[in-house]
Amino acid sequence: MQQNKVVIQLKNGTVRKGITSDFLPNKARFHFTCTDGSTEAVDVDTLKALFFVKDIEGNKDYKETYNDIIQGGGRKIRVEFADGEVIVGFVLGYSPDRPGFIMSPADCNGNNNRIFVVKSATRNVEFI
Repeated sequence: MQQNKVVIQLKNGTVRKGITSDFLPNKARFHFTCTDGSTEAVDVDTLKALFFVKDIEGNKDYKETYNDIIQGGGRKIRVEFADGEVIVGFVLGYSPDRPGFIMSPADCNGNNNRIFVVKSATRNVEFI
């Protein structure tokens, strides 16, 4: 299986960086290997979001603009998390009845390739 570089943000505010090779949006749990080499099972219910990233370190000084257009990326969506963070992107499949969804951020120069958003960690989700 392909290893994906990811950053997990938990609902409690914890941020961890590492890799996963068995995440599926419809599964309740996946395995995460932290940058220190330790591996653990992560319950999706504990997540705020799972960020699939280009570079595991990223650039903490980079400011997202969310102005890019992604051809074939679906409908534009604005996600406001319960902690106040806002992300704008595109989604091919969104249903408010599902526990989460995958979106592509509307900032192609940012570090995120795609983001799995956990619905229970959001305050508001709207098409724009």
